[in-house]
This record gives sequence, C-alpha cells and structure tokens, in this order.
Amino acid sequence: MAPDPDTAPANGSDDSPRLNPSRPIPPPQTGSPLLDLFGRVSIGLTQLERRFDPFFRPAFDALLRGPLTDLVTCWINLARRDEGLALAEERRLIDEDELVDSIITSFTAQMRDLWKPGYAERGGNTKTFGIVRAEFEVHDNLPPEFRHGIYAKPHTYQAWVRFSGPGPYITPDIDDVGFMSISVKLMGVPGEKLMPDEKHTLDLTGVCTPTFVTADLRSNANLQLESLRNSQILHFLNLRDNHVLDLLMQALWTRTQTSPLELAYFSCVPYLLGPGQAMQFSFWPKGEGRTPIPRLPLRPPDDYLRQAMARTLAEKEAAFDVRLQLQRDPHRMPIENAAVYWSHRLSPRVSVATLRIPSQTFDSPSQLAFARQLSFNPWHTIAEHRPLGNQSRARRRMYAELLGVRQRMNRTNPIEPTGVEVFL
Repeated sequence: MAPDPDTAPANGSDDSPRLNPSRPIPPPQTGSPLLDLFGRVSIGLTQLERRFDPFFRPAFDALLRGPLTDLVTCWINLARRDEGLALAEERRLIDEDELVDSIITSFTAQMRDLWKPGYAERGGNTKTFGIVRAEFEVHDNLPPEFRHGIYAKPHTYQAWVRFSGPGPYITPDIDDVGFMSISVKLMGVPGEKLMPDEKHTLDLTGVCTPTFVTADLRSNANLQLESLRNSQILHFLNLRDNHVLDLLMQALWTRTQTSPLELAYFSCVPYLLGPGQAMQFSFWPKGEGRTPIPRLPLRPPDDYLRQAMARTLAEKEAAFDVRLQLQRDPHRMPIENAAVYWSHRLSPRVSVATLRIPSQTFDSPSQLAFARQLSFNPWHTIAEHRPLGNQSRARRRMYAELLGVRQRMNRTNPIEPTGVEVFL
C-alpha cells in the first residue's frame, strides 16, 4: 500500500520528501470474506455513481437537497435528548482522553502502514490539490455582535490556503468520495495564541459538508478502527450501532467535484466569537460557473481537480464570501454533536469577510511540497475564537501528535510561514 520511492515524482528539493502518486483505494481487510466483498462492492458502486453524478446532481441539489437535509436533521434530533446546556456551553465526555488515545493510535498505525519513511502524508485531508497565496479581507460596518477577534475591525491579512481531498489515501480524483477541504492560515495576526508553536498565525479549516462525518469522539474512534481495516462503510452500517443518518447527510453534500474553487466549505464544528457566544463559519464561492470534467462518463485524468484549479488561476482571480452563523438554540444548534445541521432558518449566515485568491501559478513541485511542511490546527488561534466541542478539544492533541509522527517519518521540522516564501 505504500508508494514506491522509485516512482514518486521529485518535488524539486533535495532536503524534503517527494510527492506521492495517486493509487487505488486498498481493498478491505476485515478478516471476513463476506465483509470484504461487501466493502469492495460498496466502493465500486460509489465510484460508478461518481462517473454519472454530474449529469443529474445539479437538479437534485436544487430541488431535493434542502428538504432532505431538513428531514435527516429532524430525524437525528428526534433521537437526541436536550441536555440543558446554555449557549456556548461545553460538556466533556467521561472517557474523552481514552477516545483521543484510540484515535491517535489508529491514525499512527495507518500512516505507518500506508507510507514509507520520507513520504508520510497527513492522516486526513490527505491529497493536496494546491496551496495558494490569498488575502483575507475583513469587512467594515459589521453588526456589533460579530466584532470580536479578527472580525473586530476592517483589516486585510495575508494568507496561505491549502485545498485538499479526503483521506487517508491518495487516489485518482474520480475515485474518491467527493469530500474536499480547505485550510486557511492567516499571517500577522496579533495576540497570544492558544498553541505556542506558532506566534503570528491563525488557522481556519473547513470541509464541503455542513456536518461532520461523525457526531462525537466515540463515533470517530470507531470509524478510525474500521478505517484501519479499509472498511469505513462498516462503521455506518453496523447492525448494532449504525450511523446511517450520518452517512445520508454526507451523501447529500458530497458529489463529483469540478474544482476546489467551485464549492462551499463549512467549519462543521463551533468556535467562540467573543465571550459566551458560539458560531460556525463557512466559505462560499463568489463565482457561479462550473468547470466541465473531461471524458465523463469515462475516466478523467487522475489529477483533474488540480488541473482545473491551475487553469482558472492562470487566467483570473477567485474569491470566497466568508460567513458567520451564530448559535441561537443550544439544543438544535449543539456544541457537542457535530452531526447536527445548523439551520440557516434558526440563524442566518452573515457575510463578514472576503477570501480573495489572486491569479497565480501554484502547481510547481516545490510549492506543493511546501504544503506538506505546514501544520494546520484549529488551536492555532486566539482566545476569542477558541474551538468548542469534544471533537475540537481532541484535535488539539491529536493534530499535534500526528504532526510529530509525520515529521519524524519524513525527518522534517515544523515551519511557521511568513508569506514571503518564494518557490522555483
């Protein structure tokens, strides 16, 4: 399953690891021939659907995605009890530390199994489509309740933005599940940071689904155990503890993507927005066009998403509208359950900033290798934007320890970017 060093393309630098090529998803290894067959069939059907998805998905999204999202959310909420929490209030799980240990152990084992030393990739959001220079422009005249932290006053921050695909594998784009992510690193952000390893940056991360793939750490730990066996589908369809509703919500929002610049990204988990106030954020593309996917329903190029992004930015800039959504109802907009959709009817999303990506060339091997050296962690932030909820609390230690695993495998050191980096 690990990439062959002799076939991995060089990144143009003698002291940093080379990029890994795309490979097929490894077969399930459950120990049961029947379950392995079920896993292979589910992967095959998903990949077949991805070839035809663009022909019907626009109509489906326009007519059905909204009502079905509401229906699944209602179904999820019917099974939940009101814990009586206040706005922005957290409540730790009893076995939270043990669950984090389990997740770290699973990810570490999988990373060591998938990647050879010198070629280790991230455990999640693994495939890099590109890392680009950007500007994060905070708007003027925001309502008072939004003027906290980086949104307190108009300002433009320089930024690096990484667009990436799902993990833990690096697959041809058409063979993944349509899950994409964005990681934004703002530079020159004043104030004491919650993690001391970076002094001047603030990270914002999001994915293309408005809810997370797991509701809480307990579910996440189980998913990672199944991922070790390359049988993630069994987590969702487990007869004793199924997560079918989580799977349905993910299916409603994942699709055959056209370009990293042409879809919305959501924080999925809440953050503070000043004292006693919680919010989620999202990025919405300002352009409405969609890049045609070449050769469908036959096989597109393995890296067609990176190629589409490169063609767009070679000709023009791209931009995202940054929106905040305040928590108004502590039960229907929960802090500790990341699988519940925060409805815009309960709280509208308010535009607070613009993420502007100027026209540029970004797909050189050395710049792509730079993306692998960066560390993105939601705890690279200030107290006014502290991450909330059990999965965010876990990410502080989980991301830091897995970064250490990756760096030891690759023999690299952490870097804090300044925005003046130059690539050949």
